[in-house]
Amino acid sequence: KTLAGWEGETKKTWRVEDGAIVGGSLDETVKQNEFLCTLKSYGDFELKLKFKLLGDRKSVNAGVQFRTKRIPKHHEVSGYQADIGQGYWGALYDESRRNRVLAGPDKKLIDEIAKHGDWNDYVIRAEGARIRLFLNGKLTVDYTEKDEKIARTGIIGLQVHGGAKAKVHYKDITIVELPAAK
Repeated sequence: KTLAGWEGETKKTWRVEDGAIVGGSLDETVKQNEFLCTLKSYGDFELKLKFKLLGDRKSVNAGVQFRTKRIPKHHEVSGYQADIGQGYWGALYDESRRNRVLAGPDKKLIDEIAKHGDWNDYVIRAEGARIRLFLNGKLTVDYTEKDEKIARTGIIGLQVHGGAKAKVHYKDITIVELPAAK
């Protein structure tokens, strides 16, 4: 209903429409990556949400950041991302840190389950070093972080990727904090 509990660029990028958090535009190119982030940090959790990504399938991209931090005096964030978009659906990306896909699903699975231009379900489960991503009920990533220096807590961020006319909707967002994994 509101953006209470979130922070980000709310003049042009982020707003609430019809019960969803919406970022971007189909009328203007999104100039740079923009993130709407929680004010609270989370460690071990299960995050559930629905998303819909609109625009040219070849160029639109978005994602859900977690165990992330804001980069001071910059629009970017650094941390894990449950990715959304052509070639990235259901993948785990490391935004502004290692800058690469850490794990991703089989393309054939994504071709079967991704709903372009329609509502999709994402479940992100972070327990200690283990991260699992589920897209539309199917496991797409089961990743274990081997680098013990990587933070296991951080903010949650909703992303709309820059460089395209893109519009992303997020709704029905729930998070359940889990006991810290051993």
